[in-house]
Amino acid sequence: MNKPGYVQHQSRHAELGLTDERVVLMYETMMLARRYDERGQLLQRAGKVNFHISGITQEPSQVALGFAMDREKDWFLPYYRDYGFVLSVGMTVKELMLSVFAKAEDPNSAGRQMPGHFGSKRLRIVTGSSPVTTQVPHAVGFALAAKMRGEPSVAVVTFGDGSSNQGDFHEGCNFAGVHKLPVIFVCENNQYAISMHTSKQTAGRICDRALGYGFPGIRVDGNDSLEVYRVVKEARERAAAGEGPTLIEIMTYRVTAHSTSDNDLAYRTKEEVDLHRAKDSIPAFKQYLIDLGLWSEEKEAELQVRIRKELDEATEYAERAPFQALDDAFRYVYAEDEGEVR
Repeated sequence: MNKPGYVQHQSRHAELGLTDERVVLMYETMMLARRYDERGQLLQRAGKVNFHISGITQEPSQVALGFAMDREKDWFLPYYRDYGFVLSVGMTVKELMLSVFAKAEDPNSAGRQMPGHFGSKRLRIVTGSSPVTTQVPHAVGFALAAKMRGEPSVAVVTFGDGSSNQGDFHEGCNFAGVHKLPVIFVCENNQYAISMHTSKQTAGRICDRALGYGFPGIRVDGNDSLEVYRVVKEARERAAAGEGPTLIEIMTYRVTAHSTSDNDLAYRTKEEVDLHRAKDSIPAFKQYLIDLGLWSEEKEAELQVRIRKELDEATEYAERAPFQALDDAFRYVYAEDEGEVR
């Protein structure tokens, strides 16, 4: 995958219906997601939090995905690396920090779930769970409900390449195809399912599987965030018009270990990782904005200071925030009789 040729297409974002303000905000969100992810890794290595799972280099496509959706109407079912996605639909780094520190104020699960298991009723982010791919049939259910109620909403669900080989994926796609449901399936193909390379998982293109279920499948370069935006926007328009689902395969790469509990150099080489790290598309997007006169190194310096301040404040707040009270830890787990656990 080559770096996207932003420079020679001077008005690409305008052609896609993105204002200058929106495309700048996209870049700022990508950078916020990157810095949050880096901070999460540092906190885990310092022993302040127990676990972190990284999505570094996947942020540009995740942010483009979020910006192409309708935050007021749609339903979002992200997978655990989607910091760029959830930040783009309204989650804050303070909320993410409360989650990684597992504190009572964590809006995702009050500290009950592992970090990266997003959920927010306010933001229409549907709660995820530990078994991979369960979010796919859930998204199909939300799309079915929207169709039955006549609501103008679209469900979008993301998952990794490994998840595309689970039964939940195939059942969800089959049901959605039969009923022409307003759902977008997004496979973030970062080429590794934990330690298993995609070449050992599937012999064909994941996007081509859509043909068997009766709807379009599209592969897109995850390094080209504006192209990701275009593809997702068109898929959303199809879904909202009653034309059914789309399967989008975003080609990207996981440059970090699967999680902070993983030694990725046990199954791949440093040279391979470095090759893909050099294709990081955030600098290319920044240069695109600079070439159009929408960004500058002065603005970049101001952004980095602002993000650092936001992260520092969020980290300090979350670290000091109280854990969930022991009595509350049993709520919604066991039956209760007048407030008492039975």
